[in-house]
Amino acid sequence: MGRRFRLTPMPEPALSEMESWLMRSLDLAVLLAAGSPGGSSCLASTTSLEPAGGRHTSVAPAKFAERGKKGGVYAYEQRYLGDESRYAVVIDSKQSQLNRAEQALAQAVEDGHPLLSRVPHVQVTYERDGMVERYYDLTLPHRVFDGHIRAGMIDGQPTTQTAAYRAVRDATPANARALLETSPVTLVFGGWDSSRRSRQGRWRSALVGEIVGFVSASRDGTGVLTEPKPGMRGGARVDPVGMQINLGKKVMAETAERQRAELSPGNYDGIVKVANGIKPGDAKSASALGLGGIPPTLDQLAGVACDTIIRTHVLSFATLRQMRFGAGVEGDAACRALLAALALNALARSDAELYLRANCDLVEAEVPMVRLDQRGGEFLDVEPLSIDAADLLLSEALAHAEKVADVTWSGLALRVTGNPDIVSGAVDTDAEEK
Repeated sequence: MGRRFRLTPMPEPALSEMESWLMRSLDLAVLLAAGSPGGSSCLASTTSLEPAGGRHTSVAPAKFAERGKKGGVYAYEQRYLGDESRYAVVIDSKQSQLNRAEQALAQAVEDGHPLLSRVPHVQVTYERDGMVERYYDLTLPHRVFDGHIRAGMIDGQPTTQTAAYRAVRDATPANARALLETSPVTLVFGGWDSSRRSRQGRWRSALVGEIVGFVSASRDGTGVLTEPKPGMRGGARVDPVGMQINLGKKVMAETAERQRAELSPGNYDGIVKVANGIKPGDAKSASALGLGGIPPTLDQLAGVACDTIIRTHVLSFATLRQMRFGAGVEGDAACRALLAALALNALARSDAELYLRANCDLVEAEVPMVRLDQRGGEFLDVEPLSIDAADLLLSEALAHAEKVADVTWSGLALRVTGNPDIVSGAVDTDAEEK
């Protein structure tokens, strides 16, 4: 990607200084203007990435389950790269990128961050095997409307029957104050109260993002691009004790029984089924117990070579401007700026942790380009936010919202005791790597 401004040629240092002078810092004034009627529609952050091992290395995109088929598949889409129609593979989906932003906030709260600990949130606690487990609306799949929250108790009363939670469920774009002061992440990342009989809250995400990689593809006889077909890679396991380990019925069954408490029910039942099928005097492979080797076989999706990898995030001020908070024109703009600052804080933190999955280590190839649209085809380039700068911006936005909109952010807003019958019914299953 090229430089952001086309200027009269001059020495490199002078050009860098000019770029810095022309670039606006992303401050509270910018957010307040964008949160007011007629403000910017969106802020977009675009970053060029590349494999940490170099462009010659492949990356492992996200895998998706295809209905009616076993194993995972990659998601290919036809996109434009500049003026050229290309195929792109989804390396990290929109939902996954949101989850990473939420997790970044949740970790800061868990770490006792002095500012982010003040962000209102809902906590659900379960007790399992003598240990207390804590979950938050920041990471539960349906955020404040999640089933674990709805099925729990608050001070001995069902969550759904408490006045505080009813106020959250009754919030609307005309007055979203209860959500702002109980679960602002639901306003930023979206939520749907889908199980409610009526008056279902539907909040679209104000922040979206993804990582895609552009790949080479051939064209058919008519010039139409043909969808790429991923290759396969080999998987193998070497057991130094023996590549083939066979056990009789009694030994296999006893070995499984000794490990039963640590085996999944499905795995245990499968081993017992194999053991019961062994005839007296015979033996069968103990591979289900993790014993023995596996010869190399081409049975797994290989990585994908990408000539261009792009991470994109969009923060929609148009979405935030649909919300009112009962604080008047100035106060509502302050509340929207506060939500925008929270979204940008989550973005700065998640962007700093390029952790996706095995065989998909990426690095930033250049400084992120952050732009605010100014309508009419005009754009304003602003400086990318570091974590420290994002913390400062959120602090200023919160202080302003407290002053002009009487906003109260004091951390844990609802403490929910999870239903013990639910956690007792939880079963871990093997899942495809996403």
